[in-house]
Amino acid sequence: MPTATAKINGTTIASADSYETVEGNVYFPPSSINKDFFKSTGTHTHCPWKGDASYYTIEVDGKVLKDAAWYYPEPLEKAKHIKDFVAFYKSKVDISTE
Repeated sequence: MPTATAKINGTTIASADSYETVEGNVYFPPSSINKDFFKSTGTHTHCPWKGDASYYTIEVDGKVLKDAAWYYPEPLEKAKHIKDFVAFYKSKVDISTE
């Protein structure tokens, strides 16, 4: 499996050799993100098959990206394999798998 990397302006905020891909999004294990860049927000959304998502705002070198990442703290049964894994909006974060 290739390494997945998430970057903002060239700064790596997550990197993993093992990850999940769901609906075209790379979900990074929680241990693979650099938590120094992440702040929990009060934003939540609902997916009918994954459950309720919680969001992070990411700040790198003074650049603040509100609700740029999400995760499922208590996913529904079909999404248990991505519990706490973090995904990113591709329009805000550069994702590569190489």
